Amino acid sequence: MEETNLVIEGFKFMGLGMSIVFSFLVTMIISMNLMSFVIHKFFPEPLPVATPSASQQDNKKVIAAITAAIKHHREG
Repeated sequence: MEETNLVIEGFKFMGLGMSIVFSFLVTMIISMNLMSFVIHKFFPEPLPVATPSASQQDNKKVIAAITAAIKHHREG
């Protein structure tokens, strides 16, 4: 009868399992990068439209709040 070394068999199975997991992860990363490239190429994100009137109105509100705070502070 031939005696098999269980430690060597264990290392073989460990190497096989780790190489399968590593190859799966590499394949998954490559496919995710490819999908991201395709999606960004065919479906680009729309550029935000700047509305200057909204920012000016916000500035007016901030200025009014600061003015009211200063006036309240000076009155006591």
